[in-house]
Amino acid sequence: MPSIPADPTVLHPMPDQPRVVLLKPLVTSPLIEVGEFSYYDDPDDPTAFETRNVLYHYGPEKLIIGKFCALATGVRFIMNGANHRVDGPSTFPFPTMGGSWSEHFDLLTGLPNRGDTVIGNDVWLGRDVTVLPGVRIGHGAIIGTGSVVTADVPDYGIVGGNPARLIRTRYAEPDIARLLAVAWWDWPLEHITEHVRTIMSGSIADLEAAAPVG
Repeated sequence: MPSIPADPTVLHPMPDQPRVVLLKPLVTSPLIEVGEFSYYDDPDDPTAFETRNVLYHYGPEKLIIGKFCALATGVRFIMNGANHRVDGPSTFPFPTMGGSWSEHFDLLTGLPNRGDTVIGNDVWLGRDVTVLPGVRIGHGAIIGTGSVVTADVPDYGIVGGNPARLIRTRYAEPDIARLLAVAWWDWPLEHITEHVRTIMSGSIADLEAAAPVG
């Protein structure tokens, strides 16, 4: 019997679990890019991800999420639009409140911008994780429940806490290099389908042996 890949274009990959949505077919904002099969799980309304979970996103920076990422309930991305001035006596954004205060909107231009927020491939973000602007989370990383990620996370790093700290890496440095070289998430979908068991439970050597040739 031929192996049949899952469909990356369906909104609800688990028809009996409407709390789970694939993000790629959901998002409409040109400022958000999501790879295939990355999903968000929320018992309330996972389809409101763009407005409830991506906050202060006025651009031009992007939120980029790789393939095969798992986002638990309450994961939130704080974008650069949340910044306030901190170089004067008050941090309050008076010009945004309207009236004659709006004449001073120049006071809000040029605020620090850390650039795009980038989540690698095969990243697991636990429940109620908050990711701050401009953070880059490496491939294969695990972000513990309730973490506030204020700084970059290395490939295959495990972090937790507020602010999140590196607990350990999932593999030794040479093995991480091998995993990045294999980059299974970039394999053709049919090939991934044939080797799901190796991807989930095999050794690095098994993964390397399963990699497509050429």
